[in-house]
Amino acid sequence: MTTAAVIPAPYAPVILQSRPLPNLREGEAILETIASEVCGTDVHLWHGKLAGVPYPLVPGHVAVGTISATHGNVVDINGNPLAIGTVCTFLDVVGTCNQCWHCRVAKASTRCPSRKVYGITLGADDGLYGGWSTHIHLRKDAIAIPLPAGLDPEMWIAAGCGLPTALHAVDLADIKIGASVAVLGAGPVGLSACALAAASGAHHVYAIDPVSSRRSAALKMGASHAYDLAELAELRAETGMRGPDIVIEASGNPAAVKLALELVRDAGTVIIVGQYTDNGDIGINPHLDINKKHIRVQGCWGSDYSHFHRGVQAVRDLCDRFNWRTTVSATYRLADTQQALEDVASRKVVKAVIAPAG
Repeated sequence: MTTAAVIPAPYAPVILQSRPLPNLREGEAILETIASEVCGTDVHLWHGKLAGVPYPLVPGHVAVGTISATHGNVVDINGNPLAIGTVCTFLDVVGTCNQCWHCRVAKASTRCPSRKVYGITLGADDGLYGGWSTHIHLRKDAIAIPLPAGLDPEMWIAAGCGLPTALHAVDLADIKIGASVAVLGAGPVGLSACALAAASGAHHVYAIDPVSSRRSAALKMGASHAYDLAELAELRAETGMRGPDIVIEASGNPAAVKLALELVRDAGTVIIVGQYTDNGDIGINPHLDINKKHIRVQGCWGSDYSHFHRGVQAVRDLCDRFNWRTTVSATYRLADTQQALEDVASRKVVKAVIAPAG
């Protein structure tokens, strides 16, 4: 048996349940969970803001653990066998068909209609498919990624979900050496975006967040400057009144999209990655805000295996420069996941981690 923290329904308190371990099929494994996380998506799930969620739900779509059981040939992306005792994370997206128009023509696997996600669109009644549990069922198509030697599991989960998402956004931003980049929102996605922008060659990275603790965290994670919303005149002056070359919106507040369009320089780029749920409309003037400024606006939805794979490598290679551990405000026991949810929802913490064995 395993113990899991379950959201029974939107706004319902988290409950602990005992659930049986699955019977494994060929190529599958059981992961004994070391740590998972509570990200903004989990708050959205608790608030019922995502469509197609099969409650009851075991959240925790990104996790790290130790393989405790396997059946048949369990391998990594290179075909190397994954033995019991291997510490790994895994791609939380399964079911991508690689046959539909989105997969084959648009090359946009994150929009595949068959796509399912651990802890989000795979429910508790489907199986042990969430990290808020002492064990996780690794399906054959949940591709495991062994952590490289020297990469602490706590460092990886501190980067967590926000790192692959930020990596996708930074890829789309096409940052050039010497560029100036503003990041709106210094939560987990924004903090990783700051680090990856700096690592990509941006000479100036401006973090913008109304919460002082998040601004302080950004300065440790690659931001050269950190501003409150009331200090944006200083940012504009810093860029010669032109505005930054690139603005990455990672806040989730629709008003930040309007701000990104206003802030970016003429002929600059805006990447919108924070609008994962529908938080409402925002008024823009297409002529003044987009067309006359001759800017490129790019949406960024989710991540795929390449972002997870490269994300693990990025944390390994950059952890001496950017200590993702400093972004973790608190680690919670499985019994305290309700408190963790509330702390993330109220922005009391920058990053919350669940340690099921704690």
